[in-house]
Amino acid sequence: MRILTRYLLRAHVGPFIFALSVLTGLLFVNTVAKRLPGLAGKGLPLMVPLKVMALSLPHIVALTLPMAVLVAVLYAYSQMTADNEITALKAGGINLVRMLVPLLVAAAILSAVMVWFNDRILPETNHQLAELIMDVNSTSPTFSMKDRNVVNDLSTRDYSQHFLLRAMEIDVATNRLRGITIYDVSDPNMSTTVYADSGFMRFNRQRTDLFLTLYDGRVDQLKRQTPADLDRIFFAEQQMQVKGIGNEFERSQDNYRSDREMTLDTLAGRIASAKRDLAMVRQSAAGEARLDSTEFAQRQETLQSQINSYSVEWHKKFAIPFACIIFVLIGAPIAVRFPRGGAGMVIMISLIIFGIYYMSLIGGESLGDKGTIPPFLGPWAPNFFFGLIGLLAVMRIGRETASARGGDWDDMRRTILSLFKKPLRRS
Repeated sequence: MRILTRYLLRAHVGPFIFALSVLTGLLFVNTVAKRLPGLAGKGLPLMVPLKVMALSLPHIVALTLPMAVLVAVLYAYSQMTADNEITALKAGGINLVRMLVPLLVAAAILSAVMVWFNDRILPETNHQLAELIMDVNSTSPTFSMKDRNVVNDLSTRDYSQHFLLRAMEIDVATNRLRGITIYDVSDPNMSTTVYADSGFMRFNRQRTDLFLTLYDGRVDQLKRQTPADLDRIFFAEQQMQVKGIGNEFERSQDNYRSDREMTLDTLAGRIASAKRDLAMVRQSAAGEARLDSTEFAQRQETLQSQINSYSVEWHKKFAIPFACIIFVLIGAPIAVRFPRGGAGMVIMISLIIFGIYYMSLIGGESLGDKGTIPPFLGPWAPNFFFGLIGLLAVMRIGRETASARGGDWDDMRRTILSLFKKPLRRS
């Protein structure tokens, strides 16, 4: 039996690694396509976009690893059935359910590793990625100013200086501007508008401050309290400086963590703290006979929402890894039943199961956050559904046979149609 166990595990290793690489690569390319517009044109060091991409990988792997388990099981068992290896094992008295034990043990080990990964690695990388994206978004793309009446936002990080610049023409080669209008919106009590026929822009050596030299223009200043008093100043040449507008990239430290950036211990502590606060609020409301008070109701709703959100995330760290075991239970019987569909059937079945599973997971998570269903049920509902189907399929796995006439696309179509016809006949 040890030889058979080693053979089964070796038959799944190759498809598993291949499926994990392909699925991770596809989602990674999609992530790069979404992140690239926010990273381009800001003069960032090369290590910054590379680090963003690297920190995006753990979240992708956490999703694709259970998918790879299903693809590997479907492919390996369909190949073994199509080559009549399963038939030979059954003829030799091997129980097909017994053959699933090594795979279930391997899936359980993989699930345990994923729980550790989701608890220790994933929250930290999510937190670092959130910090990095926030710092990248606060970096100003000075070289991306556009001309032809497009309003360019020029502001410092703290918005102590905030200008809106519009130019009819911007020569990137010489940094010359023509037809300039600058709106100073730094002071809400003062409206300042600068008009200039032309000008030049340059940066300091550190490329953090923008200097504007304007020619042949005027400055209109208007206090909002006294709109009738307009101050107008004409100039032949004027200098303007905007500090901190350059595309210098700076790292910051943010101690705030969302629920997806917390470990299991942190989530459990937040849940316990929110429950204590909720109990105190209810006692205070009951003691003061103010159960209908809007303030108390809002406070209770906020605390209950926090409890639901943290509880859903806590259960999700276990539910997604447990899908590895579920996919073994559901993948093997399907592959044995329909072995002759080839790689196309493996891909189709995988996509169907993935789509149903993750849409159910997202929907359950949303309902759990809102309190419509118990928080634990949202992440675990897809596992319960597919687990029940998998157990029923495993109970029938020994009755299936492989032949040259069955197990292909036509057989699957007839099987699916028969599933819908039986209830109709009974009714």
